[in-house]
Amino acid sequence: MAAILTAVLALAPAVLALPGTAQAAPRTSVTTAVTDKLLGQTALTGREAGPDETRVEVTREKGGRWAFGTAVVLAPKKEGAAPTGAVFVARAKGDGWTVAFDGEPAFAGLAADSPVVTAAEKELFASAGTGGSAAAGTASPGDFVRPLAGGDYRTGMALPWSAGASWTMTGGPHQWDGASGPYSSVDFAGGDQAVRATRAGAAYTMCPGFVRVIHDRGYASDYYHLTGHVDANGTSVSQGTFLGHTGTNVACGGSASGRHVHFGLRQNNAYVPIADHGIGGWVFYSTGWYEGYAMHGSTTRYNGGALHNYGALGLTQGIVDANGGGSVNKRSGPGTGYAVVGSVADGAIVTVSCSRNGTTHEGRFGATSLWNRLSDGTWISDAYLWTGYNGAVNGTC
Repeated sequence: MAAILTAVLALAPAVLALPGTAQAAPRTSVTTAVTDKLLGQTALTGREAGPDETRVEVTREKGGRWAFGTAVVLAPKKEGAAPTGAVFVARAKGDGWTVAFDGEPAFAGLAADSPVVTAAEKELFASAGTGGSAAAGTASPGDFVRPLAGGDYRTGMALPWSAGASWTMTGGPHQWDGASGPYSSVDFAGGDQAVRATRAGAAYTMCPGFVRVIHDRGYASDYYHLTGHVDANGTSVSQGTFLGHTGTNVACGGSASGRHVHFGLRQNNAYVPIADHGIGGWVFYSTGWYEGYAMHGSTTRYNGGALHNYGALGLTQGIVDANGGGSVNKRSGPGTGYAVVGSVADGAIVTVSCSRNGTTHEGRFGATSLWNRLSDGTWISDAYLWTGYNGAVNGTC
């Protein structure tokens, strides 16, 4: 078992809460409070663990009353395992601390009051909204756990390398920690081996080889096995910002037989199934542990296949899926009673201006009467367009 690594938070002398009223320093250290909370959340840790398997690092503090940092449960040395953990904010209260982890409903509120959280972080954390997903630990491996926005699989993420380049999917959907929770993660390798942020946000180095980026809409993305990675503490990143190189880094546990990035999808303080989500112009599907495939329109890639990074799909964009055909007819109105005015190729990425009901059609994802007006003024059935949302993505016409 790994030796415990903790950061020491120097507590300041008593501060004045009100004129003439001294406020004593808490008796419990912030590292103890954070560790206790971390180990008490098996949905977050994915397994039972002890204090000697944790790493808590206070990266910012003020006056012995506020603290911010990272908390990680180190992974066992076995295949597929990876460290888990959280970014935390803590406030002294009485003899102890109030602690919240990223993605929890209380996190944004506590961060908003904290003098050690930047204005940019406060705005980002507030964008997550309220509510939450089912705890990852309550599901059997591969089970579906609904994120915050039910039925909405739009992530706004690219794949974790340069847009326009192709890498190999070396391992299909599987659990982040190799033991519990949903199939949230995929392994990638190839190209220039430079791992990049899938979407803008704030980056945090959780422990050696492990970087997390917190995005808007409650999403976060995790990257493990990195070498030469950034040393980030709330660093603002854009989509495509360099985070590190693929590697076999297992300084925080787990194993890696060949260099790759272990990529994981999170929402609301939990790993969520990557299946059905769109990332980089591909939609992922799971067929078993480390098995599955990704689709771009009708194009399908299995383990060992190359995935071209089409970049992020906008929240009002979709991927044409001709359901095995080469193209889809574009109409002058929302139905087959309107004239054909052209066609659009399978796999094309299009922008939706608005939607309305018309004639019913059946595609890969079932039957629907919804039609989408594209940015060029033509119409196609939603049966032949993957948007990641079962409804109008840009309002009704």
